[in-house]
Amino acid sequence: MRKWLFLAGAIGCEVTGSLSLKASLDHPAWYVLVALGYTTSFVMLAGTLRAGMPLGVAYGVWGALGVVLTATLAALLFDEALTLVMLAGMAFIIVGVLLVELGSQHKAST
Repeated sequence: MRKWLFLAGAIGCEVTGSLSLKASLDHPAWYVLVALGYTTSFVMLAGTLRAGMPLGVAYGVWGALGVVLTATLAALLFDEALTLVMLAGMAFIIVGVLLVELGSQHKAST
């Protein structure tokens, strides 16, 4: 359970850093949160790996959920496009990561 909490924190910090990067274009003070978000994200991702999650699973989930959450929140916060094609792409990303996770569990049980 601890590894999933670390991973959730890493994802949240990465998304915060990415959204802050967009905000910093107009207000440079946001760069502080960019640096903090990315740094904390990598520290928490390392904690995830230290807690025993396989790298392929951790990085896949971190990357996939980061993309999905960042794109969704950017559409809400910054009025960026979120098209059906983009949503389909996000669905494919999520399915791919789920398959990596299922494959990882299958390997661990054999």
